Amino acid sequence: MIKRFLFLASILIVFNDATSYKITLKKSKIATYPEVIDYNIPYLQKNYIAFKEAVAFKESQGRYTVVNTLGYLGKYQFGKTTLQRFKIHDTNQFLKNPELQEKAFEALCKVNKWILRREIKKFAGKKINGIEITESGIIAAAHLSGAGNVKKFLRSYGKQHFADAYGATISHYLKKFGGYDVSNLVADRKATV
Repeated sequence: MIKRFLFLASILIVFNDATSYKITLKKSKIATYPEVIDYNIPYLQKNYIAFKEAVAFKESQGRYTVVNTLGYLGKYQFGKTTLQRFKIHDTNQFLKNPELQEKAFEALCKVNKWILRREIKKFAGKKINGIEITESGIIAAAHLSGAGNVKKFLRSYGKQHFADAYGATISHYLKKFGGYDVSNLVADRKATV
């Protein structure tokens, strides 16, 4: 037990930026290790892939087959009416099809980005209730509450609140999912899967 503690105590992790880190291992009484091991970790980037995986983890811990107590489905917890908008009617098949779930999430993000394009332009970079508003935060909040509720929140400068049945709020999503680069996501009113 003490040897394990000494080993763990001898590791120093230095974060250079959001994409890589170095582990410096110092000599200890147990063994000799190389000075520096450099790792490039793509999932620490703040890009669209990291954004969708962060949303997925919040929604379902990234599990495709989850159905919550309110009937929301899959990795991104889609409602049945949202799925119908994308002509997805067989929810059992939807739960068994990860590729379809990924396409549906991307299509919904594109539609929400189009609906909220004016709000993104107007509010990105500003602060509301101490939260910096970003494009990715707005898109994530729309996934939670719908684009209309996000418009109400932003246009009221945070006075119009929304919380889902589990207590998740627009403010929380704006903060938690802010700062991701989703610029490669093209706004598309007619996005399909």
